Order: sequence, then C-alpha cells, then structure tokens
Amino acid sequence: MTSKAFIAWSGWLAALLILGAYALLSFGKIQARSKIYQWMNIVGALGFIINCAWNGAWPSVALNVVWLFIGLYVVRRNRTRS
Repeated sequence: MTSKAFIAWSGWLAALLILGAYALLSFGKIQARSKIYQWMNIVGALGFIINCAWNGAWPSVALNVVWLFIGLYVVRRNRTRS
C-alpha cells in the first residue's frame, strides 16, 4: 500500500468510525461511557489526524487532537472508577 493510499484509507476509516459511534449512541445501542464508543472515537480521531495533517488541514488536526485526548481521558477515568 502506498503512503497516499494509507492516508486516504485512514481518513475514510476515521469517518466511518466516528459516524458509526455517533449513530450507535444516538440510536441507544451503546452508552457514551462505554469502552467501544470511546475507542471508536479515539481510533477515528487518530485517522483524521493522519489524514488532515498530510493534507494540511490544521484546524481539523487541532480539533481531532482534542477529540483524541478527551477519549483517552474518559477511558482512563472509567478504568480507575471500576
């Protein structure tokens, strides 16, 4: 796989993960504090960071860095509460 293909696929996977997480949450299939919801958002944010940084979309990179850290914080917080 070329780097250009990897960058494109990471953006598409990111979009599918984040939209999928939102849809599952909106339809009541998962909870916002669930591990699956948080990890879908974390991996999705990573994919968008890769894709947006490559394409020079820096506001989107910044947004997804914050999105990533929110997800990691919630996963860590939930782990310490269990």
